[in-house]
Amino acid sequence: MAYQALYRKFRPAAFEDVKGQGHIVETLKNQIMADRIGHAYLFCGTRGTGKTTIAKIFARAVNCEHPVDGSPCGECKTCKAIASGASLNVIEIDAASNNGVDNIREIVEEVTYSPQEGRYKVYIIDEVHMLSIGAFNALLKTLEEPPEYVIFILATTEVHKIPITIMSRCQRYDFKRIDIETITARLRELMQKENVEVEERALRYVAKTADGSLRDALSLLDQCLAFHFGKTLTYDMALDVLGAVDGEVFSRLLRNMLERNVIGCITLLEEIVMQGRELAQFVTDYTWYLRNLLLVKNCDDAEDVLDVSKEHLVLLKEEAEMADIHTIMRLIRIFSELSGQLRFSTSKRVLIEMAMIKACRPQMETDTDSVLDRVRLLEEKLESGQFVSGIMPSGTQEGAVLSPQPELPDADADDVNKIVNRFQEILINFPRKGAKAMMKSATPRVGKNGDLEIFLNPIEYNVITKDTTSLRETLNAYINETVGKKVSISYFMIESGKRNNREDNDSVDFDSVISIPVSEVED
Repeated sequence: MAYQALYRKFRPAAFEDVKGQGHIVETLKNQIMADRIGHAYLFCGTRGTGKTTIAKIFARAVNCEHPVDGSPCGECKTCKAIASGASLNVIEIDAASNNGVDNIREIVEEVTYSPQEGRYKVYIIDEVHMLSIGAFNALLKTLEEPPEYVIFILATTEVHKIPITIMSRCQRYDFKRIDIETITARLRELMQKENVEVEERALRYVAKTADGSLRDALSLLDQCLAFHFGKTLTYDMALDVLGAVDGEVFSRLLRNMLERNVIGCITLLEEIVMQGRELAQFVTDYTWYLRNLLLVKNCDDAEDVLDVSKEHLVLLKEEAEMADIHTIMRLIRIFSELSGQLRFSTSKRVLIEMAMIKACRPQMETDTDSVLDRVRLLEEKLESGQFVSGIMPSGTQEGAVLSPQPELPDADADDVNKIVNRFQEILINFPRKGAKAMMKSATPRVGKNGDLEIFLNPIEYNVITKDTTSLRETLNAYINETVGKKVSISYFMIESGKRNNREDNDSVDFDSVISIPVSEVED
């Protein structure tokens, strides 16, 4: 006999064999036992969760000569005929290829004939959302008032495409994704029947990869067993076949990103490519890894919702202490967007390398998470003493500790006016690229008391005022050192939509300025 795929060989033949859909099975069995069978059912849910399987069991159960607690006996003539596909009472239709008005009209004509044997004629229409509007209209009247011996079972993975007029005439059953524990237990049970040895970790990984679909899990397991036929299927073997990456690699990648080590990230990606891993799956798994990290960072009892080993959980908790919550959220955003782009890309590796560089260089982005990440990096360097309130002259290596500077003379109004005229030129060698980028939108002005007033847009102003004073102290010290004078500096915010022109200071609409100098803002 020809080999049968696992999902076909072990397709449930009775309601008791169905896994993960107890709420639906119990309802249908009660209807059969109470003889309260409906005339139209709508089975909706993701792929591989048992929609067609339960429809076939239900079709046998309503026609079974000797049902047992609402389930088909599997021994009577009718059950055997339906199971073998020889019965004319159960008609399966694939709406993906039979979606026209003419196909539905044939059904409408056929329902006028009563079943030759058994009680009911059951029409199972799979992927019913593929029917055309005309086909739905042709089915509508018959679906609403079919003969008493006809049952319609409509199955779909995209219930939102079903017209409301069709849905209102059906009993709707939503099939849930099957949890990892249930899939793992089923796989373990079937492997014992097949006398095949499989590591528990391999079964759990296959179950997780199936994403709630028991049929997908059986197909993936079938693929792994075929590749390593006659051997004990280990976790590493499953990773090889499915093109997946071990969790330890994600840990190394995250640490490289937190250290802003672009070369380390690219080298790690090279290893993954050379091992023949599937890059799209790698990005998906890494995004899931970051999600677990975010949960560990925010939940005290994360182990209750995470499907990871104790060793992996310890590693996640360690890395959660290393990573800032805004950094994790920024990485999730970057790799979630990347996952969508890879679907249609022919240069997956290049896109992943770009995402890695972006992850290591928050200054490349201007969103709030990136700005906060840049400020956090600045604070870390200040706290570690990598530079003090003196300013690095041009050519000085970043991170070098400078000696305290001598006392500078006070700047007068003429000095401040020169600073205003050469403001962007003065900032050209400021070593902090993120702060220098923020100051490009700034407008300097000579104040009434001869001090330097700097007007900023709301985002830059909030970064300056809402965080520690370290950033503005460093900026002030840099300006003082560069011009050789001690300058009194205040910062102001300009309302959004009334932005000034830096090249023409007289054009600033100072009525729109919220005149709160930084010196008056509490940290």
